[in-house]
Amino acid sequence: MSLQDYESVIGLEVHVELNTKHKAFCECSTAFGAPPNSQVCPVCLAMPGALPVLNREVVDSAIKAGIATHCTIEHFSRFDRKNYFYPDLPKAYQITQNDFPICTNGYVEVAAGENLRRIRISQIHMEEDAGKLIHHADGTEIDCNRCGVPLLEIVSEPDARSAEEAVAYLRKLRAMVRYTGISDGRMNEGSLRCDVNLSVRKKGEEAFGTRVEIKNINSFNFVARAIESEFKRQVDLLENDGTIVQETRRFDEKSGQTYAMRSKENAADYRYFPDPDLVPVRVTDEEIEEIRTSIPRMADERSAFYTDVYKLTAYEAERLTEDKEMSDFFETAVSHTRYPKTLVSLILADISPLFTEEMAEVPVSPSSLGSLSDLLGDDEINSSTGRRILKELLVKDFDPVAYVKEHELAQINDRGVLQPVVGAAVEANARAVKDFLSGKETALRAIIGFVMKQTQGRANPVLAETMIRELIAKAN
Repeated sequence: MSLQDYESVIGLEVHVELNTKHKAFCECSTAFGAPPNSQVCPVCLAMPGALPVLNREVVDSAIKAGIATHCTIEHFSRFDRKNYFYPDLPKAYQITQNDFPICTNGYVEVAAGENLRRIRISQIHMEEDAGKLIHHADGTEIDCNRCGVPLLEIVSEPDARSAEEAVAYLRKLRAMVRYTGISDGRMNEGSLRCDVNLSVRKKGEEAFGTRVEIKNINSFNFVARAIESEFKRQVDLLENDGTIVQETRRFDEKSGQTYAMRSKENAADYRYFPDPDLVPVRVTDEEIEEIRTSIPRMADERSAFYTDVYKLTAYEAERLTEDKEMSDFFETAVSHTRYPKTLVSLILADISPLFTEEMAEVPVSPSSLGSLSDLLGDDEINSSTGRRILKELLVKDFDPVAYVKEHELAQINDRGVLQPVVGAAVEANARAVKDFLSGKETALRAIIGFVMKQTQGRANPVLAETMIRELIAKAN
């Protein structure tokens, strides 16, 4: 047996930190990066007699997330207490939703290669975050600023079958929270965190294997590496008559391996019961519809439009809509070009890396990139010149059309102009011609390179290759 004989079964629990101004059950600020324990109150710190009051904005955000992920929005939901002890949890319980979550039975569709795969969502529920432990050489301190910060937990069914699909699903969720405006989705700041539940089984089997949970992964790259590592670990165990234990593990970024933390808890271990200090949440159809109308066009709608109108592949459309800012950039730029596919290639190859969590502003304007796409699409410049111009555009924006004219970079498409250059190239590269005639196709590269050098990179390389082949054939 080998790894190819097995498949992974993956479910994900994604925690989204909402960008409300106030915490879930009190008026404390949720601003990131404040001094430790500067944003706390008797409610956060679980002082005797302090009572929580639900922030309505948290409910609205949950409904937006549910609508965006095709969930059923429940008219009745309820908060529960999840009981466990940990130093950064002052109450010794977490306010969450267990039996009656606010959103159920949704899905998102992700591009798996050129195909779409549906990942089902079992529920979305509201809850509060715990605090943070700060470890030092002398000991550990507790920062309670994060206590009570509102979260949504989005729980998928075990529908993903690879690290690629799991990451595509996470990217789709991050796009969702950004499009709806409920969170910035910054994984580097903990605004979006992921727990991976993974088991393995032989391909063709229906029964699930023993599930292992990998906690608190905070980047797409680490999610992919953790899944691949844990998949291999479990397959190796099965192949060597080992036993997979249901447990919670962590991923070590340096070693690229997962390691055991504790045995996996069951729901009974948390002793869930309804929170007696909070009334049930009730929402009406009218409230749901009002929120629905406030949501902008989402990634799925945009993606379908791009494939229909601009004839993009499912993969291209999926990549463009991963980030709302990138999708907005494309929609502005595409109005400035007759070549959407060329524009998409430029964005995905060179512009998309700029749409990062730390990005302030993309240097090149959408209109300039649209103009560059037209220059390439009309064969006014070749790809080499296009890369040169784009590299300079990413330093300082300018008009590509005027730049090409000013620096005489227009592509040479005239056979009459190229004829003597091609003749000289063939004559100067007799060895390459001989190799080509003996069947070495790659030998043409030297001759084409001669032409490009003699024309300062302006020759149409496709036309130059055609003329070189014609001249060699005529001479032999």
